[in-house]
Amino acid sequence: MNPKSSFKQKFVALFVAGTMAVGVVQPAHAIFGIGDIVLDPSNLIQNIMTAARALEQINNQIKQLQNEAQMLVNEAKNLTSLDFSALNELRAALSATNQLIQQAQGLAFNVSQMEAEFARLYPDAYSASTSGSQMATDARTRWRNSLEALRTATKVQSQAVQNFASDEQTLTDLVNRSQSAAGALQATQATNQLLALQSRQAIQAQQLQITQDRAVALEQARQIAVQERAREVRRRFQGDGTPYTPTSVNYYGN
Repeated sequence: MNPKSSFKQKFVALFVAGTMAVGVVQPAHAIFGIGDIVLDPSNLIQNIMTAARALEQINNQIKQLQNEAQMLVNEAKNLTSLDFSALNELRAALSATNQLIQQAQGLAFNVSQMEAEFARLYPDAYSASTSGSQMATDARTRWRNSLEALRTATKVQSQAVQNFASDEQTLTDLVNRSQSAAGALQATQATNQLLALQSRQAIQAQQLQITQDRAVALEQARQIAVQERAREVRRRFQGDGTPYTPTSVNYYGN
């Protein structure tokens, strides 16, 4: 129970008890005179009760204002922005991997350019008009493409390993800020950045998978092209199937 309310109730009870005691000696409506001042006990009790109710209403209004002030404080906390952003670090890590892919040598990643180069370097069959030197040059280029594809895959792997350390620190910072968030806005912003970190890691894993699959595909295509080149060389060595006719050779004019 509120101490103030208890005090008021006790005061009123005592006053009523005292007034009733006075009423035993004298009539309830007796008027006591002190000089020119008159005192009506029943009217005084009514005034005290009215004042008590007014005080209680004031206390309730004060409590309501305190609750509203606390609500405003909570809303201010909920609207407080997070003073930390890992987006620039996430973009930098993703950009570094993209640059490695863009700098890749060998067969281009551009679709139209890749199709033209692939059709030329990895043909279904060699025509009779293709010279032996051209086939040798193409074989060398295919080997170079496979080597560069492997080089790009290992570079992306190395970059992914380097990103692990920064990702661990970023994850720790975001989790700490999420747990110590002052309001809903800070918690939401920290969560969004955690999701951005997860998305960046998923993109990096996809990039790594692409470079690895590309290296495997080019090596498989190179092996198929090697087999086709060997078939064409063997066909040219064997000729068109005409039986060999031995002829005499004239040495020194004899």
